Amino acid sequence: MTPHKGKEKKEQVISLSPQVAEGENVFGVCYTFACFSDNFVHVTDIFGKETIYGSLPYAATLAAQGVALRCKELGITALHVKLWATGGNRTKTPGPGAQAHSGVEVGRIEEVTPNPSDGTREKGGHRGHYL
Repeated sequence: MTPHKGKEKKEQVISLSPQVAEGENVFGVCYTFACFSDNFVHVTDIFGKETIYGSLPYAATLAAQGVALRCKELGITALHVKLWATGGNRTKTPGPGAQAHSGVEVGRIEEVTPNPSDGTREKGGHRGHYL
């Protein structure tokens, strides 16, 4: 009796980058939380699936360069940037270096800092901090 031969297994090649025509941009969404002590860079595809996450407290430029390099590896060539500062009754402007980007085209920049309509009372009392 001859031994039974099973089906040969075919090797599948899985690519994380999308199938794109030459010259087309692949957009992702870059969420940047920037305060004065830390910077978080979180990149997703257009549908919101998490792809890249980076956090570096000492240099926003290094975080942005690392994320941009990883974006290129995954095939993302352009980003929509959403900036988010701390908000509330604290500072509503992003920290220094939050707008750094390297080698990736920027589609649109949107500020999504929370702006409360009825928040907590600011510190300092009735006549202010200095009396």
